[in-house]
Amino acid sequence: MVEKTFPGRKISGRVFADLVKERGGSLSHSYFSNILAGKVTHPSEEILRALGLGFGVDWRFFKEESEVVDDVVAGLQFLAKRRTGEISGIAARGLDDDGLPPELLQFALSLLEDTKARRSGGPGGGGGGGSADTKPDADAKPGPEPDPEP
Repeated sequence: MVEKTFPGRKISGRVFADLVKERGGSLSHSYFSNILAGKVTHPSEEILRALGLGFGVDWRFFKEESEVVDDVVAGLQFLAKRRTGEISGIAARGLDDDGLPPELLQFALSLLEDTKARRSGGPGGGGGGGSADTKPDADAKPGPEPDPEP
């Protein structure tokens, strides 16, 4: 990767670390040298982000393929539900350049599935009543459902 990114140049750990720093990241020259020597096999996400800055690629380039696939699938499922109107009104507070983390996407999707199951009387749902368009009352307090009238 070093040869393809910097053709015809010898890039030392120090030069690469300085490049990462210029681009807003942080990586020690010795750590980068250890990566090149194969002494580091599982760098943290922070290090992967620094490598992405240095090589000019998205940091996920360095993740295991299966991890990236999970991220992409979660994102696509989220987009599909957003387009169909199952998810709306997303407030993007505190997001970084990568958008919603895959864990948050999965959590949002699981909440949506739980809500659909409750409304349809599925697993753990209990029927819940109401139509799919019914929105919960913001002032309502969770508690036991009243007994049906005889």
